[in-house]
Amino acid sequence: MKIALIGGGTGGHFYPLVAVAEALEELCSAETLLMPELVYIGPAPFDPAALLEHGIWHKTMSAGKVRRYGSILNVFDTFKTAFAIVRTIPLLYKLYPDVIFSTGGFAAFPLLVAAKLLRVPVVIYDADAKPGRVSLWSAKFARYIAVAHPGAAENFPERVRSKIARTGHPVRKEILTIAREGGYEFLHLDPSVPTVLVLGGSQGARAINEVILDALPELSPRYNIVHQTGKEHFKETSNIASVVLKDSKYALRYHPFGLLNTLALKMAAGAASIIVARAGSGTIFEISSWGKPAILVPIPLDVSHDQTENAFSYARAGAGLVIEQQNLSPHVLISEIDRLYGDPAHQKRMAEAGTQFARPDAAGKLARALLDIALTHEPR
Repeated sequence: MKIALIGGGTGGHFYPLVAVAEALEELCSAETLLMPELVYIGPAPFDPAALLEHGIWHKTMSAGKVRRYGSILNVFDTFKTAFAIVRTIPLLYKLYPDVIFSTGGFAAFPLLVAAKLLRVPVVIYDADAKPGRVSLWSAKFARYIAVAHPGAAENFPERVRSKIARTGHPVRKEILTIAREGGYEFLHLDPSVPTVLVLGGSQGARAINEVILDALPELSPRYNIVHQTGKEHFKETSNIASVVLKDSKYALRYHPFGLLNTLALKMAAGAASIIVARAGSGTIFEISSWGKPAILVPIPLDVSHDQTENAFSYARAGAGLVIEQQNLSPHVLISEIDRLYGDPAHQKRMAEAGTQFARPDAAGKLARALLDIALTHEPR
């Protein structure tokens, strides 16, 4: 058996593939089945070590990006995508997997075109409250369609809705549960004050970083701040923070990280009382599985509509608060953190709503569907 995995190059598209691969390993072990050969076809993987850990082969394929704003790059990327389709058809014919699992994004488009032409079964998963264009297009010929958010199915054409299931978001097993003890010691936090965890997404968020830096003089006397800045922003953010807190006796309460590794993330999430984060679907479902109250700051609508839809979907469930980026300021953020921390009953309601929103068996359900198709697919 052979299963192809495809998704965009960001963590939000990549890590659900890894979570499903983990679930396939468990499922095959439980049913004493031979593990399918897994092949990731796409751009440079976000986390190459994760592919190596799970024995997933990588076949390089790049595609042009379609931007939502006018740009000459859209013209060049149209040719890039067309060339990728031409290259991908013989690649897929040679591999000929039993099923393809797609998490969408522009990087998945060439392979899905090839799959349609070669009639390879496809299962698609869309993480966002408002599904992306590639998912909406590929839904027409997909065998199954999985969505994460309630209400996402309404965005698909009525004729394909019978194929849709709300599975929730596949979260890697290693971060599905957090460390309830030891986080303060591991991260060298001050045990006399609560902790705020700031997650700017896998690539960081400059706007959130800037507001956190401006808010440090008021936040650090009352909270520990564990701040994932993004690798590219780490040095700049750390340097500015050292200046901002130069004469503060609370300087050691600020803990910046470029990217929290798995263990540090589990420890930080376990220690946190409140999480401030971007609103990528992966981040939202991780927070919901942890049962932590959240303040979400989505990417602005003029850049991407996905995160705003995700954030308000989560807020409607009662699990999070939303501050739109145009309204984000040090004063507003500090006020919301203080208000939420000062209301334990509200924190508890949000945590309970988040736990209900999470669907921790999502990866297992998708693995089951992929395995069933692979077992019944007739080879060439």
